[in-house]
Amino acid sequence: MSVSSTLQPRILPDARAVLGLLKPITWFPPMWAYLCGVVSAGGVAAGQWGLVALGIVLAGPIVCGMSQAANDWCDRHVDAVNEPHRPIPSGRVPGRWGLWIALAMSGAALGVGWLLGPWGFGATVVAVLAAWAYSAEPVRLKRSGWWGPGLVGLCYEGLPWFTGAAVIAAGAPRFEVVATAALYAFGAHGIMTLNDFKALEGDRVHGVRSLPVTLGPEVAAKIACTVMVLAQLLVVSMLIVWDRPLHAGAVLALTLAQIAAMRVLMRDPKGKAPWYNGTGVVLYVAGMMVSAFALADLPVRP
Repeated sequence: MSVSSTLQPRILPDARAVLGLLKPITWFPPMWAYLCGVVSAGGVAAGQWGLVALGIVLAGPIVCGMSQAANDWCDRHVDAVNEPHRPIPSGRVPGRWGLWIALAMSGAALGVGWLLGPWGFGATVVAVLAAWAYSAEPVRLKRSGWWGPGLVGLCYEGLPWFTGAAVIAAGAPRFEVVATAALYAFGAHGIMTLNDFKALEGDRVHGVRSLPVTLGPEVAAKIACTVMVLAQLLVVSMLIVWDRPLHAGAVLALTLAQIAAMRVLMRDPKGKAPWYNGTGVVLYVAGMMVSAFALADLPVRP
């Protein structure tokens, strides 16, 4: 006796696959950057804790989650080569559900951003547009190894930092805050370049000109490390100028620890890139918070 069964194609997405589509592990950087912005603004008034919590949720689960869903939808053909087990190419998020989820979360982001006031809403508009510009045709900035990581670095570190400071200050952040956020966003270009190593083969096949593809893993890793170190050394220099020597020393020590990790990375850039993203990047974001505390008690310039 034989039993035959026919597997029916999935109609609704699997709940765990949807969570995987939003990639919770990627939410930490923008949430952390938003907190850095809050700290750098000089403290939170009694009635502002709701804005802090709302901004963290917006930066992480909503905006970052939306950007991940949009990227996976636009990258479904690349992922079929690189990582066929992902939610969309595996069929666990079937049909056009990936697109619908990304669009729905884009609308949710704008709605929540509106609650943060004009500065928060404006930053949210920029973040949503940037997410789609990075992934979607015809713009698809991720095809460039220079513009793509730069845009992601801006949206992961610089824009959330700026937003947190602006929401708490209820206005434009101080020059020192903007300059520091911009430098850490610039340095994050290197982090995003290292992140491109995991998609090296699929990027080659589908014409994504990431730096690892166009320059090779060794040269791309050297550029990534140089950008990260340069950004932090400039932050150290500014903290010294702003009479924050202890904070400058702490950021310098964290940078030197990263340089030691980078020496390990350079022995096998492709193989060690995931390891560095779990070690050196932690040191990088620790320096961000140290810098935020340094900015918090800077005297207000007349």
